[in-house]
Amino acid sequence: MNIEDLRALAAQLSGDLFDDNTHRTLYATDASAYREMPTAVAIPKTVEDLKHLIAFARQYKTALIPRTAGTSLAGQVVGSGIVVDVSKHFTKILEINPEERWVRVQPGVVRDELNQFLKPYGLYFGPETSTANRAMIGGMVGNNSCGSNSVVYRATREHTLSVKVLLADGSEAEFGPLTGWDFTKQVSEASRKNGSASLADKILLKTNAILSDPENQAEIRLNFPKKSIERRNTGYALDVLLDLQPFAPEGEPFNMTKLIAGSEGTLCFMTEIKLNIVPLPPKESGLVCVHCHSIDEALRATLVALNYKPYAVELIDDIILERADSNPEQKKNSFFVQKTPSDHFPIILVVDLSRETRAEIEQLAASMIADMQAAGMGYHYPLLFGEDSKKIWTLRKAGLGLLGNLPGDEKAVAVIEDTAVDVHDLPDFIREFNEILTTHHMHAVHYAHAGSGELHLRPIINLKTEEGHRQYRMIAEEIATLVKKYDGSLSGEHGDGRLRGEFIPQMVGPHNYELMRQIKHTWDPDGIFNPGKIVETPPMDTFLRYEAGQQTPDFKTYFRYKDQNVLQHAEQCNGSGDCRKTEASGGTMCPSYMATRNEKDTTRARANILREMLTRSPKENRFDHKEIKEVYDLCLSCKACKSECPSNVDVAKLKAEFLQHYYDANGVPIRSRLIANFARLSSLASLAPWAWNGVLGTPALRRIANRMVGFHPDRTMPMMGKTTLKRWFTNRSRELSGGVANGEPKTVLLFCDEFTNYNDVEVGQKAVQLFERLGYTVVIPEHGESGRAALSKGMLTYAKTLAEKNIRLLKDVVSAETPLVGLEPSAILTFRDEYPDLVGESLMADAKRIAENALTFEEFIAKELDLGRIKSEQFTTEERLIKLHGHCQQKAVSSLVPGKKALSLPRNYTVQLIPSGCCGMAGSFGYEAEHYEVSMKVGELVLFPTVRQQPDDVIIAAAGTSCRHQIKDGTKRSSQHPAEILFDALV
Repeated sequence: MNIEDLRALAAQLSGDLFDDNTHRTLYATDASAYREMPTAVAIPKTVEDLKHLIAFARQYKTALIPRTAGTSLAGQVVGSGIVVDVSKHFTKILEINPEERWVRVQPGVVRDELNQFLKPYGLYFGPETSTANRAMIGGMVGNNSCGSNSVVYRATREHTLSVKVLLADGSEAEFGPLTGWDFTKQVSEASRKNGSASLADKILLKTNAILSDPENQAEIRLNFPKKSIERRNTGYALDVLLDLQPFAPEGEPFNMTKLIAGSEGTLCFMTEIKLNIVPLPPKESGLVCVHCHSIDEALRATLVALNYKPYAVELIDDIILERADSNPEQKKNSFFVQKTPSDHFPIILVVDLSRETRAEIEQLAASMIADMQAAGMGYHYPLLFGEDSKKIWTLRKAGLGLLGNLPGDEKAVAVIEDTAVDVHDLPDFIREFNEILTTHHMHAVHYAHAGSGELHLRPIINLKTEEGHRQYRMIAEEIATLVKKYDGSLSGEHGDGRLRGEFIPQMVGPHNYELMRQIKHTWDPDGIFNPGKIVETPPMDTFLRYEAGQQTPDFKTYFRYKDQNVLQHAEQCNGSGDCRKTEASGGTMCPSYMATRNEKDTTRARANILREMLTRSPKENRFDHKEIKEVYDLCLSCKACKSECPSNVDVAKLKAEFLQHYYDANGVPIRSRLIANFARLSSLASLAPWAWNGVLGTPALRRIANRMVGFHPDRTMPMMGKTTLKRWFTNRSRELSGGVANGEPKTVLLFCDEFTNYNDVEVGQKAVQLFERLGYTVVIPEHGESGRAALSKGMLTYAKTLAEKNIRLLKDVVSAETPLVGLEPSAILTFRDEYPDLVGESLMADAKRIAENALTFEEFIAKELDLGRIKSEQFTTEERLIKLHGHCQQKAVSSLVPGKKALSLPRNYTVQLIPSGCCGMAGSFGYEAEHYEVSMKVGELVLFPTVRQQPDDVIIAAAGTSCRHQIKDGTKRSSQHPAEILFDALV
């Protein structure tokens, strides 16, 4: 196989085939510790595309590696063949039968989005994963996924009714339930075909031969994990098939989907999946968060909790709570945590007692808590409902990502994190587990599914060292032996992949392992479907993402990275794929992925490509790679990843860092220089604003001007104010000579950012007048431009000069008593976000102090409201509805709560947040010709349709100048800054 062969294949596909280094690199990893460069990446559109791929794989003896969201933790979607990503096009919900309670879907349907579709029918797909807002049904079947609620809903296998597949010879087949009589009949018919038997016939015959053999039956029953363990993902599920008709007359009808579920794409390629669906969960969700002193105490409390028929019993250990405490988003979700009397984080046992009424939950909770207290278990038992319970589940599901946030090269490694035992064995199993770790001077993180007998256990290992590699294998070997002692399953839900496949002979015995090899060979004679997983796997410590003895270079960077370097910051991404959410999931990260649905446009991809190049580049300037530039191209620098990524990978910061180094090697493009010098050019334009507005306000002339600088001709341009805000402020006569707010003198230091000064002058004027009417003296201190435009284009040397100038000018005037207040979120939050990591060491302390006292307009108003200096009585009592779109950086670095609070000052104003992510403009991004289409697609996800649906009398609020411009271009509707809205509401 050569490049011409791949190009001939590409010509046959209606989808895409990529063989470039960039795509291959991005698909070389998943959420596991493994890395292997694939030959190519296919993005098929149709079943015919899949048939072409199968034919190609057979002809050229290469592998096909099925992939959906790529969040596998055992290396299931890592391999040297062609990765086949069905997540972009195989996303249809095909059919629903509410009466019979089933739904038919393609493998790329997202689990949570399926449940959004099912909700109006009063139905629900039960199995979930912590990645449920991006995990796809194909991956869930392939992995036999389950999650927190498996004590009620069990695993995906129990809900898979039938599947349509492509077999290894390209033929189509459908597998579903067969009574014992039907199974026997089909076996008889297949056996009579002799040489004309299809591959599906051969599969049926081989399955029957294996399961009918008394010796095989005895071996399977003797050596597979205990049946009392619901989570059993050890190898191919021969034990499950043996419990079906006709091999167990009292069993359920035979169904080959029981084998396909958990087969990790090694047997066939699924094209359609028919799922069992159930009634919606109870209306009321009530969580008892049992605070325990130790893991053992929490596991013993689990057995008490199970007596109350919970929907879930989940564990969150102290290490995760400690990591959450340093994560801006998850710290908010940890509001319920009460430390131990010795000031340590507790071990939390979350018991879900969901029922139809809150009273029933309260009664159950009281009884359970009483039982635990009588047994000396726990010290604090908050019972939480509604939105509070959602925050707790968000915290629990963030566990995997939070573990990636450990600074330095030591990480919580997925190696033995999926062991499952009988829940009654769990306390003893975990005690022995920790004794083994202690012997080796190691410790682990414990979290997740205590109620199902499965804790995710991650030892802290540095895989860049020889010792780390030794520990990786050693701990896997010793824990495999411990699991076998308890007749447990080495994998409870994450699968075997290439991580645990090596240990399957030990887990089920050599006889049963040989049966599994026969199953694989029968289904896939040429070994084209995801080889090297489950059976015939390479050693578990080969093809690791990090090489033993790998050095972490000491990079000279423009930004500082707390307790780490730039490479280690990128390495915080563990591949969990939180950035693959769609707009239906809420949140902002990642807007370009939401628009394109391309892996290349995820936060994960950007971290991966930077990690790869910084690790393996032969160049002196390791940033000097076009591959990095290509992957970062659609990053809007929205900053959502800084807060929404559980690992806090700040890709906007990484992009700016990369760009400056890339410019160092290749020079700065003219357009980037123009954008970075926005304030200087605006200063010149402000001398003759009529000329600027005349040209850019005339469509034909604007289109010509836009093309000249590389902007899209359809993008309107911001107009210049007739004067600047600073000139207006200097020349006007004050309405008030001194500020007195609620009887106290009060000064507002207004940061006159470059966007408000030149373009949004009216916003600035109304803000000044609002402050003065409320009794404040407004002062615009001496300062320069914010540097936001320079930062957005990665011109960090220039941005550093601007930042240091502002710190020197403001360090003696900004304080807690006189905070610096900004109207444009992206400008004022630069003081909080970038400045402390950008300025020289000598100005760090001053930058941090100013950062603590740099407030958005909304934060200042909300703070003064809380202090009683501003009152609702100062505003109208008219009834109005406000729809508020939040600025990305405001959501990431600050919060929308102050904005909602400030706009609710008029007591009859109702403020509703638009559930939008990024508006799509993102500074200059939406102006640039090559980005305009994606910019508008981002706006169309949620923001534009929501705004268009609003009656004319609804006020659209948006603090960001870019957001207001995007709303105008995308909907022809004007929006207002909160300062304008409050000024207009004064009485």
